[in-house]
Formats: sequence, structure tokens, C-alpha cells
Amino acid sequence: MGVRPAAPSRAPSLVRRLVLLASVWSLAVLIASAVLLGLLFEQAALRRFDQGLADLTDSLAAAAQPEAGGGLAVRDLGDLRTRRAYSGRYWQVSRVAPDGAPAVLARSRSLWDTELGLEAGLARRLEARPSGAVSFAAPGPEGQKLRVRATRLVLPGDVGPVIVLAAEDRRSVDADVRGFYVATVAVFGLLAVGLLAAVVIQVRLGLRPLFALSQELGDLRAGRAEGLRGGYPRELTPLVDQLTALMRHNRESLERQRAHVGNLAHALKTPLAVLSSAAARETGPLSGLVVQQASAMQRQVHHHLRRARAAAFAGGAGAGIATPVAEVLDDLVRTLSRLHQDAGVRIDWDAPDDLVFLGERQDLMEIAGNLLENACKWGGGRVSVRASAGGAEQLVLEIDDAGPGLTPDQRRDALARGARLDESAPGTGLGLSIVNDLARAYGGDLDLGVSPAGGLRVRVRLPRAVD
Repeated sequence: MGVRPAAPSRAPSLVRRLVLLASVWSLAVLIASAVLLGLLFEQAALRRFDQGLADLTDSLAAAAQPEAGGGLAVRDLGDLRTRRAYSGRYWQVSRVAPDGAPAVLARSRSLWDTELGLEAGLARRLEARPSGAVSFAAPGPEGQKLRVRATRLVLPGDVGPVIVLAAEDRRSVDADVRGFYVATVAVFGLLAVGLLAAVVIQVRLGLRPLFALSQELGDLRAGRAEGLRGGYPRELTPLVDQLTALMRHNRESLERQRAHVGNLAHALKTPLAVLSSAAARETGPLSGLVVQQASAMQRQVHHHLRRARAAAFAGGAGAGIATPVAEVLDDLVRTLSRLHQDAGVRIDWDAPDDLVFLGERQDLMEIAGNLLENACKWGGGRVSVRASAGGAEQLVLEIDDAGPGLTPDQRRDALARGARLDESAPGTGLGLSIVNDLARAYGGDLDLGVSPAGGLRVRVRLPRAVD
């Protein structure tokens, strides 16, 4: 169980990624569809428009009569718009001279005193497709945008081919196309909102069992549950079964390892007790050495028993065990204050009432007790203890003193098992090493630094139980 605060994830969650991907894809498809529909509608509208211009061209071909000298007479077409000035509907018949310059033979009255311009190379384009027509955009008499249809015809009895132009103001078509685009965007916008809502609902509903499984795993890890409750969809049942089997196997393996360590430790404790008892009844340097080393071995056995228990808890065997931090600190401070009363040691402590250690009380007692004992011995009479929440699943315990402190090299050596920075003081040198090992067994860590009072600051991070 790691308790270091995880770095904030900059990547979006799975739901956001799925919704974003589906939204982008849906919007891309809808936009492409709207553009394609608009283009199809515009082409259809222009084809209908061109059909009207084609009818006007056919009427011109039927009403045109060549005259002597190369002129052309056009009978009345019966189209009132072509006889009203600047009405928006025009026609013109031109002949291209050998030098390439167009000559207007006849034009509609609606053009009044203007002419329809010919595109550069129009004559060659029409000559390349004699049975077809060419459509293009051109400015009208009043600067409006016209749709022009040009056809190359050879009139009976005429001296050469002519170019017939039929044109009409296309603003009505453009207005229809714009209206179609607006309507399409509105409809597709509503469709996009509906699709997005459907995607969000489907993703949420589809991933809800995974969210529930994640919550149950979090409860299990935090000690609020002892196993997965089940009731998942058929697709997730194999995953849940495998997770349950894995946790059961892990718990059983840890229990077996813990039992082996415990059996070995208990098997050693009895012979060590016999040796200590026998040596204590004797006199001489050898008996004293035996008593001293037997006591050290007993402490080592005790230490490794605690490490085995902490490892088993961290692996899930102790799920559900929690210890209020304030209660433990209160008991330790009262005890140590009485023990060091003659030395004038003053211990100040502070811890929130709702701060809970996710582990066994004895382990927290040993961690905090070792640190406080060292601070009382070497802290110059002033010790400060502060416990606080260090993250979503972490608590931080800080012990400051006003003693001489440690150099960086001494701080590094102090965590080595059995290291003695002061050989004149009693002890085995295992205090900080025990704390470090227990903290790491719980997934935490131990840091040594400089306190604000100039002495040593010890900071230990441990798992925190959350509601």
C-alpha cells in the first residue's frame, strides 16, 4: 500500500476521453454531412436554374432569323422579363470575328444599354464541345451576380456560328442555398446535442460497473470493506473473480509468511530467555556479556515480529484496522513526560481528533515512541510533535527538538541498522532503523532534517484512514 501522494494526473479521465472522441467524431461527421448536403442542394438548385436558362436558349434559337449582311433578327420571345429594363433576366447573341473580338448581333431589351461580357477563351471552350453548353458567373448590368449559360449554335442560312448567352440574377438561388444551410446547421446542431447527450449517457451507464468496482477496491484498500460484494454484469464477472482469487491468494501467502516468521521468532524467544535467566544467576564478565547480547537478540526478534505484522497489514491481511493518532500521542506524551520529568523535558503536541492511522496501534506506538524517546534524550529539553493530514491517504508526523541536531552525514548514518552516533548512551542503535523499517513496511518513509529550533526534525509519512 503506497501512501505517497500521487502527482495530479494531467491526462483526462477515461470518460472524458471517450466523450471527447465520440463528440469530435460525431461533430466531424455532422459537419461533413451538412457541407455535403449543402453542396448537393446548391448543385440541384443550379441545375434547375440552368434548365430555365436552357429553355430561354432554345427559344432564342427558334426565334432567331439571319439577315442579309450578317445581321440577326429575333422575334418576340413572349418573356416579359427580357423586355423590362434591368429585370434580372437577359439574353444576348454574339458572333466571334476572325480576329477574336466578339460582335453583339442582338440582345434583350432588359440589358438596355449594356452588354454581357464573354469569358476569355469562351469561344474555344464552346468549339471544343459543340453539342454542350458552358455555365459561368458574370457581373450584371447593376453589378449583381449573374448565372450565365453560353451555347454555340449554327443557325440555318447563317454565315457562321453564333454564341447565345442566357443569363439571370442568381441571388434568389443563393438565398435559397443560404436558407438551406441555416436550416441544416440548426437541425444538425440539435442532432449533435442529442448525440452528445446519448454518448454521455451510454458511457456513464456502460462504465458505471467499473466505477463501482473501483470504489469497492478503494474501500477494501482503505480498510472499510473485507472483500468485493459482487453483483456485476456478466462481462465483468471474470475480472471480479480473478481479483477476488488474487486477493485471497495474496492474503493467504502473507498469513503463511507471517506465521513462519512468528514461529521462528517464538522458537528463539524461549532459548534466549533461558540463556538470560541462567546468565543472570552467574557472576563475571561472561555472564554480563551473555545477558547483554541475549537482550539485544530479543529486541531484534521483537523488531522483526513487528515488521512481519506490518508487512502483512500492508499486503491486506490487516484490512479494517485503524488507530486514532491523538490517543496514541496523548498516552506517549504523558508517559515520557513522567519519565523525563527530572531532566526538565517539555513536550508539546498537536494532532486533529479525526486523524486516523491505517494500521495497528502497537506499530504507531513503536514508531512515535522511538522518535519521541530519542528527542527526549537529545532534544535539549524542548520537544514538539505535530501530526497532520499530508494528502488524500497520508498522514505526516513531525518531531522537532532543540538539541544539537545531526550533520548530513550523521543523518544518513543514523538510519543504518545498529549505527551508534553516541556509544556512551545505552541502547542497540535500532531506534531510527526500526521506525524506518516499519514506515516502509506500511508504504511510507522517514526523513531527517533541521528543526526550526536548530535541532533535529524527523518527518515520517504513514497511511491515513479516510471515511
